[in-house]
Amino acid sequence: MDQKKGANSTYFGNISEAVKTSLHGLKLSMDHLKDSLKNQRRDDTTASDDKYFNHENSIVTLKYPEEVLPVPDNGRYKLDLEIDDCIVCDKCAKICPVDCIEIDPILSTDVIGETSDGTPRRIYAAKFDIDMAKCMFCGLCTYVCPTECLTMTKSYDFSELDMRSLTYGFANMSEEEVTEKKELFNKEQERKKAAKMEAAKKVVEEPKAEPTTAKKAAKPKFKPRVIKK
Repeated sequence: MDQKKGANSTYFGNISEAVKTSLHGLKLSMDHLKDSLKNQRRDDTTASDDKYFNHENSIVTLKYPEEVLPVPDNGRYKLDLEIDDCIVCDKCAKICPVDCIEIDPILSTDVIGETSDGTPRRIYAAKFDIDMAKCMFCGLCTYVCPTECLTMTKSYDFSELDMRSLTYGFANMSEEEVTEKKELFNKEQERKKAAKMEAAKKVVEEPKAEPTTAKKAAKPKFKPRVIKK
């Protein structure tokens, strides 16, 4: 009998709790409805604006994506690279704390061009990939870039269903061009190595010149002094 009484008490207690929580949620909804009737819509002010928190009781959000909040100028979002201004110095990849930048450089035998600020380019980028799934948005890579070709844009809506799609490639060389540039560099290295070996061989085989008679006569001779007593 006591068990049945306790079960009934729990049953009606659950109903009472459900009614209370439903009424509380309905009250919140009615409060938001009153605020919306006042036409207090959230505008495009950002957190840096003094009026940002004046919209505390306004409609929840804007009509995204038709309406979006402006991005602050100092925001850190998606990375972008101007490959024509990149000198493939590898500083960004070395300073990255999560190794989200992968570069495959190919040395050139000569200057291949100039960046927009006049810096000579001597290295090709066979591969320049940035994995934004790993990026921690610290911005260190943009600070060390000597030509300022690596920047953080205001693009923050770049979600993907497949994480592999978050790896962005910026190299613009085809596989044929990569193979060609590597072969040219290897041939130039072999040519320099052969020329160096040939020069060393000539030095070894070249006989040493005999000193002339004049040089022999000019060489001083040591004669011990004899002291007579």
